[in-house]
Order: sequence, then C-alpha cells, then structure tokens
Amino acid sequence: MAAPARYRRPLHRLGLLLLSFAGAVALLSDAAVYVLVGGGGDDGDGGALGAEFDGVGGLSGGGATSRLLVNYPEPYRSQILDYLFKPNFGASLHILKVEIGGDAQTTDGTEPSHMHYENDENYFRGYEWWLMKEAKKRNPNIKLIGLPWAFPGWIGGGANWPYAYPDITAYYIASWIHGAKLYHNLDIDYIGIWNERHFDKNYILVLRQSLDKVGLKNVGIIAADGTWGIANDMLVDPYLNGAVQIIGAHYPGTLSNSNAKKTGKKLWSSEDYSSVNNNVGGGCWARILNQNYVNGNMTSTIAWNLVASYYKELPFGRDGLMTADEPWSGHYEVQSPIWITAHTTQFAQPGWHYLKTVGHLQKGGSYVALTDGKGNITIIIETMTHDHSICIRPPLPPFNVIQQNVTFKLQGSFKQIKTLQVWHSKFDFIKNSSKFFTQLSDIKLVNGSFSLYLDVDEIYTITTISTGNRGSFPQPPASQPFPKEYKDDFNVEIPPFSEAPNFADQTGVFEYFINYKDPGEHVFTLRQVVTQRPITWGSDADQAITVIGDYKWKDLKITCDVLIETANTGGVFIAGRVNKGGEGIRHAEGVYYWIFADGMYKVTNDLPGKVVLASGQSGTGAGKWHKLTLIIQGNLAHGLLNGYPLWKDVRVLQPSNGWAAIGTRTFELAQFDNFNIHAS
Repeated sequence: MAAPARYRRPLHRLGLLLLSFAGAVALLSDAAVYVLVGGGGDDGDGGALGAEFDGVGGLSGGGATSRLLVNYPEPYRSQILDYLFKPNFGASLHILKVEIGGDAQTTDGTEPSHMHYENDENYFRGYEWWLMKEAKKRNPNIKLIGLPWAFPGWIGGGANWPYAYPDITAYYIASWIHGAKLYHNLDIDYIGIWNERHFDKNYILVLRQSLDKVGLKNVGIIAADGTWGIANDMLVDPYLNGAVQIIGAHYPGTLSNSNAKKTGKKLWSSEDYSSVNNNVGGGCWARILNQNYVNGNMTSTIAWNLVASYYKELPFGRDGLMTADEPWSGHYEVQSPIWITAHTTQFAQPGWHYLKTVGHLQKGGSYVALTDGKGNITIIIETMTHDHSICIRPPLPPFNVIQQNVTFKLQGSFKQIKTLQVWHSKFDFIKNSSKFFTQLSDIKLVNGSFSLYLDVDEIYTITTISTGNRGSFPQPPASQPFPKEYKDDFNVEIPPFSEAPNFADQTGVFEYFINYKDPGEHVFTLRQVVTQRPITWGSDADQAITVIGDYKWKDLKITCDVLIETANTGGVFIAGRVNKGGEGIRHAEGVYYWIFADGMYKVTNDLPGKVVLASGQSGTGAGKWHKLTLIIQGNLAHGLLNGYPLWKDVRVLQPSNGWAAIGTRTFELAQFDNFNIHAS
C-alpha cells in the first residue's frame, strides 16, 4: 500500500520519504526494490561493473552558435564560462566539441577556416581556439573534439566533395590539430569525419594513417557523426574497425543498434538535445542523459549546442544549455539544462564505471548508478513525463510515468556506506514553480538500504560525493534591445578575434583587415575574404552576407564606406529589414542597395537580386571607395551615393522588419569601413 498522504507531501518537500525513528529507517513495504552491487564485497565482484563512463559535453559550432559570446564584457563573459566549464559549479562539462571552421553556412552562420586557400594558414581566426583555452583554463581534464561541417573550396579541387583527394583533406585536418598545439598549447583528443554526411571508408583509413605518420597517434577518430550505419561496414572491414575508436551517432532517440554493439567500440551520442532551453527542453535532457545508457549503452552524450549565443531569430534560437545573446547589455540566462547536467557531471567523472544493475523504474522513469571503484557511488534517478516528442529529433521512445515508491539496496562493497548526500530538481510545467539542483538532507541507510517516494518530473542525485555546489553570481544586467545608434570603424590594430563584434556571417567570411595600400582613412577595414564557393554543408547563398542588429528594426538609416576589389564583375551591398538567416539565407528578403564595378546600381527586395525595385547608372567602379547610405521609412526607401541622392521613393511592401547587413555580389574580395546605423 502507498504511504499515507499526510506523510507523502510534507516529507516530499524535504526531498525524501524517510520514516526515521530513533536512528532507524522504516523502509516502504510496497516499494519496488532495486539492487546496486559494488565490487570487492562479499556480495559482488568486479563483474558488477558495466561500461566505462566517458562524460557529458557541449558543442560549439554547427554553426557559429558561440558567435556573440566573445563580445561579452567582463565579468559577465567569465561568469558564463564558469557556468559551463568550472568543476563543481554549474554544468561542469567533461567534453567540449567544436566545429573546424570551413567558411560555409552550417546552421546559424559561418565559421572561418584556418586555411581559406591552399597556401594560407592562420590559427587565430574565429573564437573556437579561445573557447577551448577558456575551457581548459577552468578544467584541465576536459576532453577536446574537432569536427568539420564544411571545407574550403580548394579541398575538393572544384568539386563539392571533401573525399576527392583524401590525402589533401587529411593534411588539412592534421594541420588544424597541429595548429591547436603549436599556437595554443591545446591537445585535441578526438577528431571527426564530416558532420552528418556520407562517410568514405578510404578517407577514414587515410586520415588514420596520416595522423599516425605525423605524431598524432593519440588522437582518436569518431565516426561517422550521423547514424549507426558505419557499424555495418566496420563488422566486415577489420582495417576500418581498427581505424575508428568511437562510433558516434546524432539524435539516436536513446537507442543504438545490435551491429554497433557487436563492434565492441564505445558508443556515443555525439550530438543530442537540440531543444529550446526552457523547462520542456530541460526535462528532455534529463531523460536523454540517463536513458542513452540504459537503452542504448551510450557512454557519452554531447549537447548541441553549448550556449545559445547567436541572434535568437536565427534557426534553433535558444537551443543551448544556456542563453547568452546580448553582449551589448551583458544579460544572460542560466536555464534548467545547466542544472540537469550538473546532476551527472558534478558527481561522476570520466573513467568511472556504470554498474550493471541500472535500468527502468517499474512505474516509469529510469536510474543509473556509477562508481569510481574506490568505494564512491552516484545514483541518478529521473521520472520525466512531459511529451518530449517536441524536444528532439527523433522523438524519444513512448513512456508512461506515475508516482511510485522505490527502495535501493546497496550490496557488495557499497553495503558499508552509512550516509548519502541528496540533490534534487523538480519540474512544474503548469504553475511554473520549478526548482533545480537543491541539496536536501542526507540519507542515513539501514543495512545498506534506503527508500524514496518519487513524484513525476523529478531528478535525484544520491551520492557519496560531497563536493557538489550550486554555483551562483549576482544577477546579470537586465535584458536590453540592440542599441539604436551603432557604429564601427574597425580600427583595431591587434584584433582580439578575426570577426568584428556583433556581425554574424551567414555566407562568406568577413574579417578584420589591414589595408597597407591605403595610407589614409581606410587602413583598418572589414573584408570579405572567401573567393571560392566552399564545400557546403547547409544551403549557402551565392552572395556573401553578414547581418547585425535588432531583428525588430523597421525604420533605419545605414551608412557604410565600401570598396569593390573585383574589376568588371564585382559588386557590394548594404541592406535593411533582412528577414532570414541560417540555412534559409538563400531566400532572405529585405531592402538591398547594390553598386557594381560596371557602373550600375540596383535596389532589390531579395538577396539573390531577382526582385528588382529600381536600377540605373551609378558611375561606380572597382578600386575606389564609395559611401553608401540606405534610408528606410515605412513603405519607402531612399539611397545616397557619396552623400548625394541616387534613388528615392522606392516602394517597399515587405518585409516589415529585420536585421541590417552588408555583403558582396559573389564570393569575392571587398572591403567595408565606417559602418553606422541609426534606427528609429
């Protein structure tokens, strides 16, 4: 029979249904019993151990998901990093996976390559190097993974295929790994193949051989970052099987397959979660972290994405473990997925082992238990009920969870444990009164046993580890919209990063540039540098474009100095009300003011330039700076060239709002300077 109601709720608020009298605990008579056996005792041996735990991680990239983080002022930037990486503080992540930039659109933007061209190497582009160093600074034991989503065009020799010349691609990847060590003292632990795209067996073998030849034998290969399908090939190809250290699948819905298990390799969910970081997403993450192992024997789970630090109107807005998308205000938000992660990461470390006695609870939910082999144990229990089919792709398996009583019996070497610490989270999807990662009263065991009353939508961590900590900082500044008055002259002699603050490249790469040929006003500029279409992952536009500002902007004035560098065919634009980004950038509408090297101009309602609102002679050409001004007020737009009206009263019916932007006609060199916005 269930415990009386008068006991259930008051004791549940304390976190436990422990009926304690004079130091003795009365165990619940109707509770389902779960036995946890530790090695070394009279009731168990080393055979009680399951697979080795490899940790929980976050993914920066795929793409440009940490773009705004680097712009945060201190102390807020360091606070965000502490919540992600500092041990025993917040998420305390064990793994950081980053995109190896490939100059192409890979979900929310582009990340720059370390080799735009074959004879070009620069290991200071982008922010992933910085992010890996910040993670290592906080946790020297964190594992680092690199994975390409796209590749510069020269890799494929003109073909949209990175496997055409496997030696070249392997050299490109090995160079990135060497650059991490040589310039940043970063040891890369694992490397991937090509994110969620077809793998090539020959390339994997060449990559393994190439890494071995250049002293990178310790770098493991994860493959194929898509489905479990590579396991079929590994079972019949011993060379491929020997080259791959870990089989990684994306969004497996907590399930692996028999062939993957037959390989004997470690199985990882190498990208998972992908959920809005509200409480629904947090509840989804709680189930994934437990049931990826219970259902699929996966020993590591990596969340896409690490931190939602990109304009929220881009695809998958706010899909990070936390949100930091306002560097101009310093505002950030620590959401439930951070604390759900902490339930595992603060109390179990890579190298620990799962116990064999883990699984599903009789009335719904799951439990796992891990040990360090030195007498410590951590038990994580989840009873999530919410419809998580809206959380991830693919949806999780069907489930049904109800309130229940449970008893855990610790046997073997664990039987000697007298006290366990308790951390608790409770989701409330109706009243919005959820509470996360609170420490409750210790449990005192009787003959190695304890009982719990489990409500729905709860997470418990019950552990011998005493270092858990709910880290906190003072409240960050309040949320503020992007400034209505904004300017950037790009005059940074030694830039901290290659991209200018707040610009979010959507196709192409816009980098700080020192123009030694111009001794005057335009020495320091922003330059679009990709001149060959990359080997794409997403749906890149044929034009290069970077967006900035407030998506809600309607009326605004944009001024920018521009330099066309490509004679005859070159062209540049400034734009307002740009309404799409990410993989939808090819179809972005807005108001685009173009000038061309052939002396023409046009105004279009779309990025491809097919919907022409006005056109004519401008007298512009390559190799000369011009000042463009775009004014949008209500349904009318006006354009100035070098301070003089060039066109006016162009009627704009749609869209009604969007970002500001600058860009180029094709993948071509062009420069921008003295960028100014006034929004009303």
